[in-house]
Amino acid sequence: MSTTERPRILVVGGGYVGLYAARRILKKMRYGEATVTVVDPRSYMTYQPFLPEAAAGSISPRHVVVPLRRVLPGAEVLTGRVTTIDQDRRVASITPLVGDSYELPFDYLVVALGAVSRTFPIPGLAEQGIGMKGVEEAIGLRNHVLEQLDKADSTKDEEARRRALTFVFVGGGFAGAETIGEIEDLARDACKYYPSVKREDMRFVLVDAADKILPEVGPQLGKWGLEHLQKRGVEVYLETSMNSCVDGRVVLANGLEVDSNTLVWTAGVKPNPVLARYGLPLGPRGHVEAEATLQVKGTGHVWAAGDNAQVPDLAARAAGNKDAWCPPNAQHALRQAKALGDNVISGMRGFPQSDYKHANKGAVAGLGLHKGVAMIVMGKMKIKLKGRLAWYMHRGYHGMAVPTWNRKIRVFADWTLGMFLKREVVSLGAMENPREEFYEAAKPAPRPADAKPVQEQRDAEKAGAKAS
Repeated sequence: MSTTERPRILVVGGGYVGLYAARRILKKMRYGEATVTVVDPRSYMTYQPFLPEAAAGSISPRHVVVPLRRVLPGAEVLTGRVTTIDQDRRVASITPLVGDSYELPFDYLVVALGAVSRTFPIPGLAEQGIGMKGVEEAIGLRNHVLEQLDKADSTKDEEARRRALTFVFVGGGFAGAETIGEIEDLARDACKYYPSVKREDMRFVLVDAADKILPEVGPQLGKWGLEHLQKRGVEVYLETSMNSCVDGRVVLANGLEVDSNTLVWTAGVKPNPVLARYGLPLGPRGHVEAEATLQVKGTGHVWAAGDNAQVPDLAARAAGNKDAWCPPNAQHALRQAKALGDNVISGMRGFPQSDYKHANKGAVAGLGLHKGVAMIVMGKMKIKLKGRLAWYMHRGYHGMAVPTWNRKIRVFADWTLGMFLKREVVSLGAMENPREEFYEAAKPAPRPADAKPVQEQRDAEKAGAKAS
């Protein structure tokens, strides 16, 4: 039990589920009823559906994140990681950014760690790959792509130029298709300012092991999205995997070999591996096994939701799919977080738990400026949209879904300014190593081999002065 007078509700993870669950609990909780503690290695929540637009420069990266301490003023926010949990003692081991680890007791636990990039032991992937799970990666990708255009426009080495202008994306789901669509748009706009670089000089390659892209919007819209990208000059290789990418030499299973400085990896996600150290029941793919109430199976004090949880999809099961599980998307994460918060309050007060049930409302995806696909579910009817109208649906939905009115207003302001001002095409790659130039200026100059150290030289000068 907690050493504080009030029970502690420990929320592990400050992502979409962690943020909204904590807000719901704080809203429903009576004053002084409990202490809500949120632990995450970052002090902000990232709205991941906006990462492709942040990478393309359509949205400021600062507007894609929500500071936890600002939106959770009634909670205790700890910046660190929960490395292990002792369920018998109800104690979590916290590793802060600095200092030694320490134990934190809790009474109720919310597991909202989310997911990490799903990778495979492919030679060269760790060294060459760029992920798209965080705003840091989105900013890095944008700077990297613009830096490649700088290199291509400045060199006379044809091989170096060809490598710089070749961009490979692995994964054709939402993240992969949206990112390649946005980055192709960015590169197309940016090349107008590079005299020796044209869109025809660039090569965009999309690779996926599945037989289609954008499976979330259905086969018809997925096919349209595929054809749309191909018309824009994107090479798409389906039912194809990547064998290696050592030193930028991308080798595909179909025999194709491509030299590229840019490899973006968006081939799915998996539950955070640290869940194995939390003493909770895990499913075959590493998810926490949860009931329809979002309570972890076999427990009465632990709840889980979002990408790290395996939650039965009651709406789909009622429609005939007996083995359906809630897919890992923002639509379910938002609604699960609110239901979870309500159930935590009910559990703390000794009231019955409520089942989570939500019917799929569809899916939207943006493929660059004024281009997208959308499937809207209204009862038994599915409305399928493509092109500009679908793009408006994509922006409208996510613009209203991003947490807090502060961020909604800032995002819509970015989009409004984008209607009148040209896209920024400045690479700030030096931000990744901001001290490099200062270090070069401040580091000691190399001295000759026969030169004496400074202190030894000063001592010799003092001795000579005394002798005289």
